[in-house]
Amino acid sequence: MTNHRLWFTAPGQVEVRAEPMPELAADEVLVQTAVSAISAGTEMLLYRGQWPPDLPVDETIAALQGAFAYPLTYGYACVGQVVDVGRDVAVGWHGRPVFAFQPHQSYFTIRPETLLPLPDGMSPETAVFLPNMETAVSFVMDGRPVIGEQVAVLGQGVVGLLTTMLLVQFPLAALVTADGYPLRREWSRQVGATAVFDPTAPDVLAVMRAALQGDRPYPGADLVFELSGNPAALDIAIGLAGFNGRVLIGSWYGQKRANVDLGGAFHRGQMRLISSQVSNLHPRWHGRFSKTRRLQTVWQMLARHNPAQLITHHFPLAEADKAYELLDQEGGTAVQVIFTYD
Repeated sequence: MTNHRLWFTAPGQVEVRAEPMPELAADEVLVQTAVSAISAGTEMLLYRGQWPPDLPVDETIAALQGAFAYPLTYGYACVGQVVDVGRDVAVGWHGRPVFAFQPHQSYFTIRPETLLPLPDGMSPETAVFLPNMETAVSFVMDGRPVIGEQVAVLGQGVVGLLTTMLLVQFPLAALVTADGYPLRREWSRQVGATAVFDPTAPDVLAVMRAALQGDRPYPGADLVFELSGNPAALDIAIGLAGFNGRVLIGSWYGQKRANVDLGGAFHRGQMRLISSQVSNLHPRWHGRFSKTRRLQTVWQMLARHNPAQLITHHFPLAEADKAYELLDQEGGTAVQVIFTYD
């Protein structure tokens, strides 16, 4: 058998390399990957050479630790099955379907305590959304929407759509969204947004503020999620927020810089910018929540919302270059892209 692993070799270039099978240690299991998901926001920064050069790849995922430099492997959403176990591994792991925070590759060895067994009956195509759903759950926790609030979500990529799905469950006064791609706007309507907008349309800021307010005398949004990955959207988010509004910034811009106006309504509006990132729980949650408890919520949300419906493209790993070219050049035609493995 041969292992096949995806490498980012230079800006705009990926390569699938045939490598020897990983050696199985006594306390490890061997997992054969069934599907892995591209995290378009993060992985396109790598693909386009926009990763901050002084930032470690990931300090919280063991498989991704180390300094940034090409060539490198990446990815953190693999679902597969345990096909072999080391002699010291507890009984019961062989044959189990599992999730792992691992780069795109056909086989990998790993200590079983770092794996997440799939709930009974959950498909690999649903489970592979776990990192994105965990991110959406984290955003909603940090945004803390309140009954009757007027909420906006900028960006309806996978994480934005999952965040919208979660927010639809709240009794909000309004939930408006925006995205530059018609396909994503249509999905936003389908999952329950009360109004959906093209951020490039004329007077979109005024129109969105009117849709948020309706016939209620509370101008602006109470809470805005900026999840577009586009630094220009942060200025729109601030413009949407009302007095004492909260703007949660979930986008990661990499080397891109945000040019925002902090001298007008923001300065006098007592607004609050909230940084939110899934790797760590905000200290306010430490008394009651752990990452384990949050993951339990994530599994429940995956089962409830069926995010596999958002998969628009399947590519064999051998055609990885086509997948990244699609996302780079025709991103509006895709929502979630996944790799499949023979």
